[in-house]
Parts: sequence; C-alpha cells; structure tokens
Amino acid sequence: MRPATRQRLRLSGGTELSFITAGEASKPTALLLHGFPSSARTFREVVPGLSQVAHVIAPDLPGFGESDVLPTVSFPAFGQAISELLDRLAVGPRYVYLHDFGAPVGFHIAMQAPEQVLGLIIQNANAHRTGLGPEWAATQAFWADPSPENEAAATTHLTFEGTRDQYLANIPRDVAARVPAEGWEEDWRVMCLPGRMDAQRALLADYGNYVAQFDAIAEYLARWQPQSLMLWGRHDAYFALPEVLSWMQVLPRMEAHVFDAGHLLLETHATEAVSLMLDFIRRTGDPLQ
Repeated sequence: MRPATRQRLRLSGGTELSFITAGEASKPTALLLHGFPSSARTFREVVPGLSQVAHVIAPDLPGFGESDVLPTVSFPAFGQAISELLDRLAVGPRYVYLHDFGAPVGFHIAMQAPEQVLGLIIQNANAHRTGLGPEWAATQAFWADPSPENEAAATTHLTFEGTRDQYLANIPRDVAARVPAEGWEEDWRVMCLPGRMDAQRALLADYGNYVAQFDAIAEYLARWQPQSLMLWGRHDAYFALPEVLSWMQVLPRMEAHVFDAGHLLLETHATEAVSLMLDFIRRTGDPLQ
C-alpha cells in the first residue's frame, strides 16, 4: 500500500495545485474535497485507513492550504482545476466526498461525467435551501445587493475569531475540547497570505451562483440516484439540520449518520467516519469492472 505523499501539479493556466495521494492507483478513486476554511489537512486522520480500499486524492482547493490562488476565483474555475488534476492522473471511476465549499466543486465534476461517479460521501454540504439557516441572512442580503455595507456584514467570519468558530461554534463543550487549536491557527495563517482574503470574498459571492443551481442539482440527483453515504455533524452552526432530510428525500436509498459533532466533523469523529466509509466503498464496489 502506497503511503500518503504530497505532490504539486502545474495547471494549464500556470498556477500550481497541491494535493495528497495515497493507496494504489488500480483501486477506485476517492476524491476528497474539503470546505472552508481548511485544506486537505481536514482528511489527515482518514487518508491512511481509506487508502486500504481506494486510491485517495485529497487536493488543497485553489487558494487554500499549499495551492496557489487562481487568476479567476469561482467554483466553476475550481471544478475545472480539479477536473484537470483528475485528467492528468488518468482517474476513472471515483467516489466524491462533498464538504461545504467542496460541494459546488464536486457537483461540477459529478455532473460533467455522471457515469464516472461510483458514489457520493456527503458531509455537511448544502444542496438545498433548507441548509441555509439564520446565520446566512447577511450573506443572502449580500447576494441580493452586493453593496460595500452588505459585503462587510457578510464577511465578518473572515477574521481569526470567525475562522476559529468554524471549528467550535455551537458544539458542546466536551466535544469542543477534543478539537486541536492548530487547525484554525494554520487556516488563519494561510488566509492572511497575499491574495487569499480577496479569494475568500470572491467565493462567498460566487456561492450565491451555486445556490441558484440547486434545481439543476436536484434534477441530477433524482435522475442518477448516486449511491450515497451521509456523515453529518448535527451541531453545525452554519449548515442547518433540516438539510439532512432534504438529501434523504431526493436520495431515498442514502445511508445517513448524524454525529454529535460540528461543521468539521472529522476533527472529532474521524475513526467512526473511516469505518463507515470503508464499509460503504467495499459494499458498493466498482460496477464498471
């Protein structure tokens, strides 16, 4: 079994993408797409176990972790960057892990080649308006009227405290005690690098365009019914719990597990998540072989 290694790829546009790989390339691929404010570091506790059954690819999305900022910052541009990575690595059938900002990227990839999707692993990822709880009010006002005042109100999370809250907000004290501080400290260090904060503002604005695509995503899910595993942190302060039922309604055969965790579930429940993902991949296999 190949150990995890970090690599870099120069994209056709000239910027570099950093990514982690592990496992044998002959196995089905598990593409792990992280969310805000983290990087492939999110998956540090799951990559070794997952590589037993899959060829794991965990990129730092552009402008996150060790990946460069793209000249044009948008989720479709991110999708193209990750698609180029998959093409360059000659990746065929794949499982796609969707978390937060990773969801619009993953859907871009999945909807371009639905026949290549072996399954979805959904972790605190919105694809319905039910996930947009009260905390999204300022952001929705910004989408409707992108004035400087509304942008300022919608980007209050782009601070050290806001970054830390992605890890800790709304979760029980004993669960929070298990979350290491180096996660948000590293995320904030990266966010303060040149160009990174502007990229975050651009992504927040573009997420409104992703929300506008929810009907098309619903059609994709209803038509293709990808095999799916849900891992959900019930205390997520940003992605509301009713989103779980919306996913279950459009994917009635989806296996769903709700954890006593927050937005970054793998910080506290990686062991349980790995066990479920291993079972899911072994059980669903590769129908194309």
